[in-house]
Amino acid sequence: MRAVLVGLGAVGTRVAEALAASDAVESLVVIHRDPRRVAPMLRGLGPHVEVRLGGAGDMPRGDVTVLAAPGGMLRSAEAALAGGSHVVCVADDPAEVRGLLGLDSMARARGRTVVAAAAMAPGLSCVLAAHLRAGFDRIEEVHVASAGTGGPACARRHHAALAALATDWEDGEWRRRAGGSGRELVWFPEPVGGADCYRAALADPLLLVPAFPGCRRVASRLAATRRDRVTSWLPMLRPPHPEGLVGAVRVEVRGWVGGRAETKILGVAVAPAVAAGAVAAQAAQWATAGRFARPGAAGLAELVTTPGAFLRELAEAGITVAAFQGGHLEL
Repeated sequence: MRAVLVGLGAVGTRVAEALAASDAVESLVVIHRDPRRVAPMLRGLGPHVEVRLGGAGDMPRGDVTVLAAPGGMLRSAEAALAGGSHVVCVADDPAEVRGLLGLDSMARARGRTVVAAAAMAPGLSCVLAAHLRAGFDRIEEVHVASAGTGGPACARRHHAALAALATDWEDGEWRRRAGGSGRELVWFPEPVGGADCYRAALADPLLLVPAFPGCRRVASRLAATRRDRVTSWLPMLRPPHPEGLVGAVRVEVRGWVGGRAETKILGVAVAPAVAAGAVAAQAAQWATAGRFARPGAAGLAELVTTPGAFLRELAEAGITVAAFQGGHLEL
């Protein structure tokens, strides 16, 4: 597998490490605006890793292209598709995800897959929801909550999301509500524990609604403090950390099993950049191996037909799934 990686921030670095460690990767080309600055970061990854100067219009041909740079993903994805590459995007901005989903017909025509979001949330959240789907006769609701940020770009994105309109799916239509509203106490796996979560401009519902036809409600929330909410309308008051600390994602599915109402919950506590890097790298390998459900542009809840296998492989990278009752999930 020949892989191309665009972007080398907190998440991009984790993607590079995961791809370089895979026996399936023959070569990895990292595209960056300043190759001399990032080359020392990649010296320990092996001789088959190369850094090049480039942008969306001059990416090298590869079997798969992972986009981990903030902004400009749609143009880069179109260029990669035109070159015959599968595309995996570490995206969480709803507008960007909508644009990537719009590449569906182009990707289908070329027999390629565009994974519109392969981070922690959305991304890992989509796989967790897909794994829970198998245990229900009918699903009524899917709720996603996340805590933590991957790196500076992710922190700035979450800051802006709290001030923007949230879009949830309710009774067959999209509902727009104010970001920072709808406080809900959510319990994540330890060591994160309980956190107040709020509506925000998040992309999970855009990817989960097509994967759960007939579902009555799909919503997502973001953990935030009172200060986060008060200052969300202002520029960030202090620079974000180079990489976030431990975060978490939690997926709750409600529905019917054998005529009775059931609620099932899965979660993961991990540094968001680590989770995003592992999910994106694994999605890249699944795309080139033809393990996704179909070509086209979609989220992982639609593309992964064997979520248990996807989660088992993530477990080898240290991404451990916990069930609500406190034990670890048997995959």
